[in-house]
Amino acid sequence: MLNFDDLWVRSLPGEVEVKAGSRQVYGQCYSRVQPTPVRAPKLLAWSAEAAEILEIKPHDQWAEILVGNRLLDGMQPYAACYGGHQFGHWAGQLGDGRALTLGEVVNSRRQRWEVQLKGAGPTPYSRRADGRAVLRSSVREFLCSEAMFHLGIPTTRALALVATGDAVLRDMFYDGNPDHEPGAVVTRLSPTFVRFGSLEIFASRGETQVLQQLTDYVISHYFAHLGPPGLDCYYAFFDEVCQRTARLLADWMRVGFVHGVMNTDNMSILGSTIDYGPYGWLDPYELQFTPNTTDRSLRYCYQQQPRVAQWNLARLGEALLPLVKEEKPLEESLDRYLRTFEESYRTHMWAKLGLPVSEDPLLGDLLHLLTQVETDMTVFFRNLAQVQEIGEEIPSALRPAYYQPDLPQPYQQAMGDWLGRYLTMVGHDAGRPRRMNCVNPSLIPRNYLVQQVIDRAQRGEVGGVEEMLEELRHPYKDREPDDPWFQKRPEWARSAPGCSALSCSS
Repeated sequence: MLNFDDLWVRSLPGEVEVKAGSRQVYGQCYSRVQPTPVRAPKLLAWSAEAAEILEIKPHDQWAEILVGNRLLDGMQPYAACYGGHQFGHWAGQLGDGRALTLGEVVNSRRQRWEVQLKGAGPTPYSRRADGRAVLRSSVREFLCSEAMFHLGIPTTRALALVATGDAVLRDMFYDGNPDHEPGAVVTRLSPTFVRFGSLEIFASRGETQVLQQLTDYVISHYFAHLGPPGLDCYYAFFDEVCQRTARLLADWMRVGFVHGVMNTDNMSILGSTIDYGPYGWLDPYELQFTPNTTDRSLRYCYQQQPRVAQWNLARLGEALLPLVKEEKPLEESLDRYLRTFEESYRTHMWAKLGLPVSEDPLLGDLLHLLTQVETDMTVFFRNLAQVQEIGEEIPSALRPAYYQPDLPQPYQQAMGDWLGRYLTMVGHDAGRPRRMNCVNPSLIPRNYLVQQVIDRAQRGEVGGVEEMLEELRHPYKDREPDDPWFQKRPEWARSAPGCSALSCSS
């Protein structure tokens, strides 16, 4: 059925006899912990593509297994210990407070994947919380994980969404009015869930031996192409994490994804998107947009993400200092991060125009224009492929991208001038629309679309999750102008709960 291995448990120090309650855990990479059973598990949604990784099919039995009510032979559940910088400040120990790994599955292709439950009950790292997750946040993570995969962006995967049948008390708006919400568990897959904070915690405590054990483990099993762990390899490891993170951030920026909470404990060592909390997507192209209601300083807004990632990498570099001593190679890797990001971002953005990278100011001028009036990023770039000629007004293909019906005349003139320059540059290129449609999605999991699915699910209409997942499997397909999945954000959703900004409440 599933071939479970326990490489993590066998290779690294961890707590085996685990006491009840939250506490500080020293010198250990994990704590063995059992999931807390739930009342009435029910399978709500299933990703066939993620299931193919594990080579399994949907079945009623999976509801019991994927909430932790039933363990299979070979499962050795544990919660990982890690720390992190949150909003720029060291937060100390964090850890898997509402997630636990059931074990590692090795498929027939010899690929190793961790199977993790999010919302399976309290762990030693729960910090007085209940270790549970609510349906709304679980739907969001399930859909966005798979959407990112189909968009071609590195990500953890979501195998299944299971309702628990239990209510969970949450203060969604942090306004002192908590309410009971339906609970759920998401099953997440990743080769590893090691984060920047996984190394930071041991460096912060001076636990250098454990730091080296974990670093050597990560290199040996996920960066083996770099050679055996050692001084030179540690530098190469950090450099590759920098490069992967740079390419990931360029991918986020090209589709308008905003993570919302880029703490170092939410940054994967693999350069994959991890931990879908209060994320959002650009509707209007707004550089300072943040979906996180607690991010009052806009630290994690859209335009700051590349710089924040570099700052987070610097904290990872500091954590590695006890193993490498010399700072200069790490600083050089941080410089390369920025160059790699800029090169990758420029390549993506010029491709969105159907053009090779150029030093022409055309791209920068367009991005400036997009900020002058509310312009939907996704609709604009997708429909730009249809523009073949211009007249005295904004082309009809681009009109659906604007949030105001009447555009100022100076803006229309400036956009008309830009379009004239653009069409001159692209010339008579019959292949341009096809190339552009391969990189400009017609569908992203906008918050208002996901919230409509959540509203249905909370009324008992769970079919909406699968319906949206099916659409998200085809993010680059051609859609009719009136397709409900290919529309800018409606006005009613501008400030509606769950449709604009969100809290970290889950």
